[in-house]
Amino acid sequence: MTATHTPLRQTFGDHLRHWRQHRRLSQLDLADEAAISTRHLSFMETGRAVPSREMVLRLTERLGIPLRERNTLLMAAGYAPMYRERGLDDPALRSAREAVELILKGHEPYPALAVDRHWNLVSYNAPVPRLMAMADPSQLQAPVNVLRLSLHPQGLAPMIANLGQWRQHLFERLRQQIAATADPVLASLLEELRGYPAPSGPDQHLEGEHPGVVMPFRLNTPHGMLSFISTITIFGTPVDVTLQELALETFFPADDFTRAALHELSRG
Repeated sequence: MTATHTPLRQTFGDHLRHWRQHRRLSQLDLADEAAISTRHLSFMETGRAVPSREMVLRLTERLGIPLRERNTLLMAAGYAPMYRERGLDDPALRSAREAVELILKGHEPYPALAVDRHWNLVSYNAPVPRLMAMADPSQLQAPVNVLRLSLHPQGLAPMIANLGQWRQHLFERLRQQIAATADPVLASLLEELRGYPAPSGPDQHLEGEHPGVVMPFRLNTPHGMLSFISTITIFGTPVDVTLQELALETFFPADDFTRAALHELSRG
């Protein structure tokens, strides 16, 4: 087997050009956004001009580059990284960790979980293991990727009544995340998920449903059909890589049966 190698973007100019093109901006567009001359921007991309630290931060802000990649551009320009990356168990993140656990616990008896930038499970509340237990144990080995768990044929996919809808919904989420971050791991994950078997039959729909307004997650369980809608929460103004990449997904009952069933399960 022949190995293929992707050229590394090593210089600041290489990184800057990559992100400008990824955002589909011309040099004129970005220069105007950053209030600099097109000539100066061109010189930075070709390595004929060395940007100041302030210029690196200005350009990464205008390009909407994630904090992890901002550190990469700072180091490529010869500066120390500005944004720290720490485990969620780091003492410095104690307040953030407590806030996450408070949200997860406070959402019970409804499921809620926290994931990292690659959708690996970081934390969860009490109802989540009950739902995950329906998957094959082979899919529950750490780290558990919640997208893979949802769509894998040995995961929850056989139990999802509206698998076609949910599958396309997750694909769109991933495409948006890839567009924002240019993360190759997420791009690889999307290709993997696309390779899983697509549902052959029609999705089960509920009367009165409004596609496009909310996307339901409808799960066949031993306790009956549970129907959820979900929301994603992120930290508002993080200055830490870990916090920027942490997301909380909270599931709410979409009907009275689901609400009653979850309350009953919590008591049992």
